Amino acid sequence: MPDPIFADPRLAVVYDAFEDPLRPDLDPYLARAQAAGTRRVLDVGCGTGVLAARLAGLDLEVTGADPAAASLDVARARCDAVTWLHLAAADLPPLDADLAVMTGNVAQVFLTDDDLLAAFEGVARAVRPGGRFVLEARRPQARAWETWVPAVEHRDVPGVGRVRRDFALLDVTLPFVSFRYTVRLGDEVVVSDSTLRFREVDELGEALRRSGFVLESVGQAPDRPGLELVVEAVR
Repeated sequence: MPDPIFADPRLAVVYDAFEDPLRPDLDPYLARAQAAGTRRVLDVGCGTGVLAARLAGLDLEVTGADPAAASLDVARARCDAVTWLHLAAADLPPLDADLAVMTGNVAQVFLTDDDLLAAFEGVARAVRPGGRFVLEARRPQARAWETWVPAVEHRDVPGVGRVRRDFALLDVTLPFVSFRYTVRLGDEVVVSDSTLRFREVDELGEALRRSGFVLESVGQAPDRPGLELVVEAVR
């Protein structure tokens, strides 16, 4: 079940207002999608469709998949050149994709090994033999949660009005880290709790191997060196 921050229609429509509009974290994926021979791209856990829409702007055949219907509603309004699928990664059908990407914290929302394996198996089913899977994950050794402090942000969202979003770290019981967003929309208060699992590279590599991928490279996210890893595998 997706977290309310993505699945609640009241929160999905304001989500992007709190993100960096330039999204430099997406640039490596856009560059990777422009590699020779890449025509079909799958964005797994596409959320509100920011990356998928930008990929479609490169004249690629793009599919975006996400289990949160409210986020997909925002995505559909953003771009009609993408095929939007309302389903979880584990339920992906064969798509003959040349490239699948999994950005943000998507790889960390799978809290059990079985859930992660099922998600990777779904991606493998959707990618053609020889196709590639690129995902990112936070380095546990960076201990990013130690820098997460209570924060309050305000945004003016067209059609919604003034929105306040509070962030709080709830619990650190490694490998799990839990946090909460409290969003105030006028007189309404909506709470969304999330938990991420911080995995080592060898754990990701084992799940990739078992699902039919060969781990090819592990690099640093250019915009977050030392904090985030970019993992590339071949089907």
